[in-house]
Amino acid sequence: MKSSTALGLVLGLEAAPAMADMEAAKKFLDEEIGDVTTLPREDQEAEMQWFIDAAEPFKGMEINVVSETITTHEYESQVLAPAFTAITGIKVTHDLIGEGDVVEKLQTQMQSGENIYDAYVNDSDLIGTHIRYGQVRNLTDWMAGEGADVTSPTLDLEDFIGTQFTTSPDGKLYQLPDQQFANLYWFRYDWFNDPQNMADFKEEYGYDLGVPVNWSAYEDIAEFFTGRTIDGVEVYGNMDYGKKDPSLGWRYTDAWMSMAGMGDKGEPNGLPVDEWGIRVNEQSQPVGACMARGGATNSPAAVYAVNKAVEWLQKYAPPAAAGMTFSEAGPVPAQGNIAQQMFMYTTFVAPLVDSDAVMNEDGTPKWRLAPSPHGVYWEEGMKVGYQDVGSWTLMNSTPEDRAKAAWLYAQFVTSKTVDVKKADVGLTFIRDSTINSDHFSERKDKLGGLVEFYRSPARTQWSPTGTNVPDYPKLAQLWWQNIGDAMSGAKTSQEALDQLCADMEKVMERLERAGVQGDLGPVLNEEQDASYWLEQPGAPKPKLENEDEEPETIGYDELVSSWNQ
Repeated sequence: MKSSTALGLVLGLEAAPAMADMEAAKKFLDEEIGDVTTLPREDQEAEMQWFIDAAEPFKGMEINVVSETITTHEYESQVLAPAFTAITGIKVTHDLIGEGDVVEKLQTQMQSGENIYDAYVNDSDLIGTHIRYGQVRNLTDWMAGEGADVTSPTLDLEDFIGTQFTTSPDGKLYQLPDQQFANLYWFRYDWFNDPQNMADFKEEYGYDLGVPVNWSAYEDIAEFFTGRTIDGVEVYGNMDYGKKDPSLGWRYTDAWMSMAGMGDKGEPNGLPVDEWGIRVNEQSQPVGACMARGGATNSPAAVYAVNKAVEWLQKYAPPAAAGMTFSEAGPVPAQGNIAQQMFMYTTFVAPLVDSDAVMNEDGTPKWRLAPSPHGVYWEEGMKVGYQDVGSWTLMNSTPEDRAKAAWLYAQFVTSKTVDVKKADVGLTFIRDSTINSDHFSERKDKLGGLVEFYRSPARTQWSPTGTNVPDYPKLAQLWWQNIGDAMSGAKTSQEALDQLCADMEKVMERLERAGVQGDLGPVLNEEQDASYWLEQPGAPKPKLENEDEEPETIGYDELVSSWNQ
């Protein structure tokens, strides 16, 4: 860490006279930040003074930014935006809307050229879209060029843990991480370690109750707990959601298919076939999604993945779950009647720690987080899970002065001064310094393995959607519309996936004809019999004669230690 004197010199500050804006900054530091930060007070004030000075040309400007509604962004909108306004004189309206609505607004701005928002926090899942359409400011060049005067010398990009996911293949940064959370397995540690439950499970299934390594073990555990009464509560062995809603698409594209084993080996995403089932050629051009073109979206592994999700939802989840969305289902484990969940977006850890039903009196959790188990088609070296990286994005259609003002706000809410406190509220880590701070060393025992996961090398194996997806907004909507038919029973999984991959290829065909994505645009393979591709190494993979593998579990403590190996 730089000394406060050195930091002041880096920021170009001398003995500047006290200003009214600095008084607002000191009030913010006193009342909101306190000692929940990695910076000493002198460095905090120096960082705030830089924002004050850099914002001077934009005082009085009103800007609008948008993000999805999660705890982290609620804190930004309700606390950090007013603080930034008071400190800099730039009035920020930080709107909170559904994630699907964020993508829709961004898509509308791309298509119309109208400046709807001055900055977006959108998932790095859109990186493939951003690099192909050329409608987003390349931050690497922006920070060195027109945005140089509003780029903080203490931004410290190397401290961010998610920039590998917001960087294009040519090494250019397109988005600045603002919040990051993974999908991890969640389970009731207290129930799994209850001697009677352990004995009953061992007698019934012939192996130890523990963290499931594969889907066969998850299914046994779901069956074991469903219908049991524990502490006077009827228990369910699985939690999920199934409403035909945009969030149902994320349920599958957020690495469910990869966890089943649908795609190819490769980190952070399978190549040449990724977790959406899209195949690319050596030039990173999408060539197909259906098996007839070498894709895997309608492959046996994909059908297996959807079948299992539907089966478990019907058999082992609360009846209401089938009609729930992502945001409705997320808080349910906090109610105390769920034994395990295949993958939990860790953004929902924040409400968990506020629930008496799943927390002990001493503030430690009754639950733990662990890597999600994998399906029968999964192989070592494949992607093991999803990680969301909600990131600041500046559109080319935003006027320069408004983009600069918004860039200042984006840096403020991700600055080292505020990042530990923001992470303390939302538990969505973006900085290495925050993860390894003394504050989270003290708090980690109350977060059920979340800090241990983010401190381990394993965190890099969980990744967002990669660059195979050429147009996230157009393709993502096809998933929930088609998968919803399988979840409702209107179609079989095979029928729904056949339609899904065909719909995806129609979009890619239009992109290919339009030629709007340059050298990275789709160039679809000629169709041929699926048997040709099923005989090739990797994805798509032929159907296994037996999709019920030998169940395997592991002790939680042994598993956590493996994260660091």
